[in-house]
Amino acid sequence: MKVVLFANNHVGANIAQAIVDAGDEIIGLVLHSEDRRRCGGEIIANAKLDLSQVIDGTTLRDPAVVARVADMRADIGVSAFFGYILRKNIIDAFPMGVINVHPALLPYNRGSYPNVWSIVDETPAGVTVHYIDEGVDTGDIILQREVQVTATDTGETLYRKLEEVSVSLFKESWTNLQHQDHQRRPQQSGGTSHKLRDVAAIDEIDLTRSYTGRELINILRARTFPGYRGAYFIKDGRRVYLELSLRYEDDGATQ
Repeated sequence: MKVVLFANNHVGANIAQAIVDAGDEIIGLVLHSEDRRRCGGEIIANAKLDLSQVIDGTTLRDPAVVARVADMRADIGVSAFFGYILRKNIIDAFPMGVINVHPALLPYNRGSYPNVWSIVDETPAGVTVHYIDEGVDTGDIILQREVQVTATDTGETLYRKLEEVSVSLFKESWTNLQHQDHQRRPQQSGGTSHKLRDVAAIDEIDLTRSYTGRELINILRARTFPGYRGAYFIKDGRRVYLELSLRYEDDGATQ
């Protein structure tokens, strides 16, 4: 199959490698803009392409870019941790459609930060490979796998679990797609959805309101991801950021 890959971070790099290893050809890459791009060089190298075959994801609404994607005449599109919405005119460029690897157990946690909301809302976590339609993470499901959220998980540790399962589940799905041996099923009704800005509503810990212990711990651990700002409170006009460290009593750590 000829593939256009819409990708970011090392999951995108691993999926690029998996496509090539399976004997298929990536003929185009759409990556995040350079200021948001992660593992761009690795993705390009694994896809066996060069910079001339890379499209900036911020330009996907440009009619000339839409025409460029269509002119590639790829069979299928693959989206892996890609942060831009694909519109109908892009989706329609692929006879076999576009599949997406989303780190959530759809229909729960459509949209942004599924690792955070699985902890905060205590909704099921997992990974879903699904077709992209005109909604946000609403297309038919190909495969999905639940990932357990433990009492010591943080936003970071859960994210790492979801990344690992994303690659393995994609490989399983891709083999089935190659052999036209897969089923697609509509998503169940209900579920949850979150936008990028929704975390702002939980990030500030209001020192004047009451939280249950469960609520506060879930927010703090969900927003613990070293290297990124998360939950905070304000003291003397300055933000004080919080990270939570969790361990089981029998994990061998010294007291």
